[in-house]
Amino acid sequence: MSAFTLEKREDGIAILTMDVPGESMNTLKGDFGDEIGAILDEIETDNDIKGVVVASGKKDSFVAGADVSMLAACETAEDAETLSIQGQKLFDRMEESKKTFVAAIHGPALGGGLELALACHYRVCTNSDKTQLGLPEVQLGLLPGSGGTQRLPKLIGVQTAMKMMLTGAPARAKQAKKYGIVDDCVPESILMDVAIELAGQKPKTREQKKSVTNKMLEDTSFGRGILFKKGREQTLSKTQGNYPAPMYIIDAIEAGLSDSKKGYATEAKLFGKLVMTPESKQLREIFFATTEMKKENGVDGVAPVKVKKAGVLGGGLMGGGISFVTATKANVPVRIKDINENGIAGAIKYSYDILNKKVKKRFMLKSQMQKQLANITGCLDYSGYKNLDIVVEAVFEDVGLKQKMVADIEQNCNENTVFASNTSSIPIADIAANAARPANVVGLHYFSPVDKMPLAEVIPHEGTSDETISTTVEFAKRQGKTPIVVKDGAGFYVNRILAPYMSEAGFLAMEGQPIEAIDKALVKFGFPVGAFKLLDEVGIDVGTKIIPILMGQFGERFASPSAFDKLLENDRKGKKNKSGFYDYSGKKPGKAVDETIYELLGVSPVSKYTDSTVVERCVLLMLNEAAMCLEENVIRSPRDGDIGAIFGIGFPPFKGGPFRYMDELGMEHLVARLEHYASTYSEKYTPAKILVEMRDKKQSFYA
Repeated sequence: MSAFTLEKREDGIAILTMDVPGESMNTLKGDFGDEIGAILDEIETDNDIKGVVVASGKKDSFVAGADVSMLAACETAEDAETLSIQGQKLFDRMEESKKTFVAAIHGPALGGGLELALACHYRVCTNSDKTQLGLPEVQLGLLPGSGGTQRLPKLIGVQTAMKMMLTGAPARAKQAKKYGIVDDCVPESILMDVAIELAGQKPKTREQKKSVTNKMLEDTSFGRGILFKKGREQTLSKTQGNYPAPMYIIDAIEAGLSDSKKGYATEAKLFGKLVMTPESKQLREIFFATTEMKKENGVDGVAPVKVKKAGVLGGGLMGGGISFVTATKANVPVRIKDINENGIAGAIKYSYDILNKKVKKRFMLKSQMQKQLANITGCLDYSGYKNLDIVVEAVFEDVGLKQKMVADIEQNCNENTVFASNTSSIPIADIAANAARPANVVGLHYFSPVDKMPLAEVIPHEGTSDETISTTVEFAKRQGKTPIVVKDGAGFYVNRILAPYMSEAGFLAMEGQPIEAIDKALVKFGFPVGAFKLLDEVGIDVGTKIIPILMGQFGERFASPSAFDKLLENDRKGKKNKSGFYDYSGKKPGKAVDETIYELLGVSPVSKYTDSTVVERCVLLMLNEAAMCLEENVIRSPRDGDIGAIFGIGFPPFKGGPFRYMDELGMEHLVARLEHYASTYSEKYTPAKILVEMRDKKQSFYA
């Protein structure tokens, strides 16, 4: 069955519809080349056809991109370069055709989908929230390989195009119109009418409206020199040289500005190189893993109950974030219960502030904001709680308080209401200890800030029902989260592997290694921020609470420096009270270490370790703990462990996660380094049994 149909109308306009059989969204596949080529032959030789509208047969999707799986078949960079050249040639035929091509876009037009649209002479999109246009290839360690690096800068200017490609962030419909990506933005009901009208016109060249400054930067060799020099400096600063794709994107754009033929050749060659890089391979594996996880239930064969109404206990920062993703992402009415009106007002303001920014930037209408805010209500008692399907608890980390919340929900809700605790450290079994309906109690651990962090840990205790697990997983997905199911226990998975990493950074500081040097080494390795910056962001008081709980279950390997008690005695909570490891006064708050921290801790900073030693001491403990979590069935698979670490704590994505990174290091090397530190420094480095066994059997986590 063909993915393409060509319908010829009496007015001389043909409708070319793409509808890939058996898939919910259109993706461009390598074997479509001959089929598209034959259709283009037919269009070019048919004198009755004046123009062509390229549309999608899918309900809410134009083309979501190229089929990433076809890249795995490329054995060499030349194979991948050939794929790029084939795509370029097909789209060149459309652009150079004497017939007018118009892209009618509704829903996502991403990657190869946008490149297809860019090859058309006109583009018109719907003003739907579902419509977004972008080139996200950088997120897979790639660059747009079918002309995107060449056409987009010529269409909307170098700076805007470069920003879109380097971040991978899509433009919404109205933003795309403002940028000049599309010629018109219309209601879905008239999309095809407008596209057909444009297809009856002759192609015209759009004139870019540039300011004097932009003309100087983009249209002169001197200006371009400054523009690209600055672009490379900023990119290198952000990527620390760990990701080759952003620099290659800049190279391809620059090559095409002076010589179009050279630009396309550069794009294809660099695309081929990137496909074969280990960074891209790891990022593509993450993409496949998350795609796979979207198709899974919490428990195989157990259907979830669809949540129609939800409640949130506690109007603090976490409660506000949970309410926001419930009301706006999941589109589920949410009722916030707090002990005072200020808590409720603060939680609602959390959502208002985020949505109002979107209104100001014209990403959404004020009426849309009001509609989403209407999904959030509050109460000081339990009025309106009787018919809730799920209640998420986000109160203080106190087991007695959380047990009282369970009792209150069991008394004020119905017998099927799921009680989900957002605890970061307390075992769910303890929270459910006095429950009348323990089968309904589950952990649902979000990460801060909730509106940005993509991970959620779903933590069943031994008595949690399968239906509760599946329902909670489905609810988290609707909130825009990637949920992983983890075993109950202190720290669960993410905080358990993070704690020894953070503590070891502390021990390094107590040995005199400068805090700034430790953080810089970890950022250079690939973490988004260093350990001390992260502790300041999370809150020193919050970060230290989990250590006694972990030590209670696992012992001394989770100990942190005793001198850190002085931080809380000195009321250093981090960024939230502008007193932590970093200095939050002056014009650049949080940029430099607060030098008084050394006097407080009783150490004199002297750099004595290399970056590699700093990284090894911190990261090896995280890897070892992750292996123990798999060994103890805390996580279901290495895949879940990798996704959890990347999405939960920012483990370097280009390394694929802890388990893929351990495979890359090799079990022999990994165990040898752990044994080295165990014998020369501390027993806490003693290798996990699973790692020793895998070394002896020459095994890896992924085949």
